[in-house]
Amino acid sequence: MGSRRCALLTGFTLLAAACSGGTTDATTAGVPSTEAGAPVSEDPSSDTSGAATGSTATEDSAASEDSAASDIPAPPTTAPTGGAVQLDPRETGALRNFRGFEFPPAPAVPSGPLKTAAASDLEAVWSNLSPDLTGAMVAQIGLHEDPRLGWIISDLLRFLPPGSDLAFGAVSAFERLTGVRLADDPVGQRSPWQSMTDHLIAWDLPAFDGYADYKARLFTQIDDRWQPFFDDSEADIDWRWVSWGGVLIDDRPLGDPNPCLRGCIPALDDPAVTDAEGGSWYSDDGIVFAVLVNGEARAYPRHIMEIHEMVNDTLGGRRIGMPYCTLCGSAQAFFTDDVPDGVSVPILRTSGLLSRSNKVMYDRRTASVFNTFTGEAVSGPLRRQGVVLNQATVVTTTWGEWKAAHPETTIVAEDGGIDRSYPLDPLRGRDDQGPIFPVGDVDDRLGVHDQVFGVVTDDGVPIAFAVDAAIATLEDGGEVEFSGVTLQLDGGGLRAADAVGNEIEGHQSFWFAWSQFMDGTLLWTNVQ
Repeated sequence: MGSRRCALLTGFTLLAAACSGGTTDATTAGVPSTEAGAPVSEDPSSDTSGAATGSTATEDSAASEDSAASDIPAPPTTAPTGGAVQLDPRETGALRNFRGFEFPPAPAVPSGPLKTAAASDLEAVWSNLSPDLTGAMVAQIGLHEDPRLGWIISDLLRFLPPGSDLAFGAVSAFERLTGVRLADDPVGQRSPWQSMTDHLIAWDLPAFDGYADYKARLFTQIDDRWQPFFDDSEADIDWRWVSWGGVLIDDRPLGDPNPCLRGCIPALDDPAVTDAEGGSWYSDDGIVFAVLVNGEARAYPRHIMEIHEMVNDTLGGRRIGMPYCTLCGSAQAFFTDDVPDGVSVPILRTSGLLSRSNKVMYDRRTASVFNTFTGEAVSGPLRRQGVVLNQATVVTTTWGEWKAAHPETTIVAEDGGIDRSYPLDPLRGRDDQGPIFPVGDVDDRLGVHDQVFGVVTDDGVPIAFAVDAAIATLEDGGEVEFSGVTLQLDGGGLRAADAVGNEIEGHQSFWFAWSQFMDGTLLWTNVQ
């Protein structure tokens, strides 16, 4: 495990052995060590500040490592039998991942609580999250013919170094529980953990009773500040989808310009801005996320957003929170002052966790988690108060086109107002080979990283428009209209309106993200 990652995790007993085990790879189970390209060290003086610290090199399946313990049982050639709970394929065909790999049928799962022996072996592992834990102890869980245990095995593997005895035990347990060979999946050849979790998501396999409690015990060993997220027993969080993004929680107070002491993706609060002329430092071809509120326009350069991934700002007399999930290609703007009487304006922060590769954001004041795609509070006090944050449209375009259309616009200052230097390409092609965190099965109507402009109509229907096709059609003088929604150009980007001309708020994202979080979405592609 890389020295920078070990420094991040110093003091966590589970990883103490991993960090002393001699491996120098900076990935965990074959995936990059950061959630979204944010550095483990938040040193703003570094010229690689914001760049991914983990290697994206592929890893062989842990099941093939020569160093594996001989007493770890081999996986069976067939899936366990029992009362069948099968996943039906989509109407469009079999379930596939972004590499085109077809997931095998879901294994049969039992109902009810874990059997006593299975619960005992699981507790033996969870009571030994220390250097004393062995791969054989982890592999023992695979003997119990209950594929629901695959979820907690996946969670454990996320924190284990690839190629270790512990990782081998986890892969062995999963393959025995499910009957799959992870090495058959091209994703599994790069990251057994990612493939393992992709299988589970695609199958929609149920978790066992008490799963969230075991997950909390593991995750809070890494960062105990996540505990409030687990405390709400009625939270609308699918804990099966939640994984560690490789960084810790940002819990700095509003306005704190300093980096996190233990490593996080630091929000930028109330950034300094300049007028358009003062933004001459930024290339006209540079991408901006632009917002217009009550006649006041502002551009947020993408490379700055790639470092901070969250901005709290005031625009047009309104308070807004603006998360940017680099993994989802999605920048959104929420009105954080649009809350019930008696509720303080939320301070949005990045938790360091992901939900099916989407940023998990939360309110620092109440530790309430939000659904980053919808703005709905899904845990904590704000969930109980029914808080749902309304959105403003985010126009994704170039700086040159935006300032030409909105000459009165402001733009975030070159140093963000915090005397920081920002590399122009901090991600450096991180996602070029596809999603680097689990997303499960994908909707193949478009490519996973194709950009769409998404809206939700007043009657709750999600609609996505293929961005390149929509812009080309509008620039050629054509009309883009679908199901009562019409698109129009604004400074080189897109806005939406309903049949009578009222704006429908929208934003761009990668297709895989929109389609998985907006179930049943309609899609406009201009394909006749």
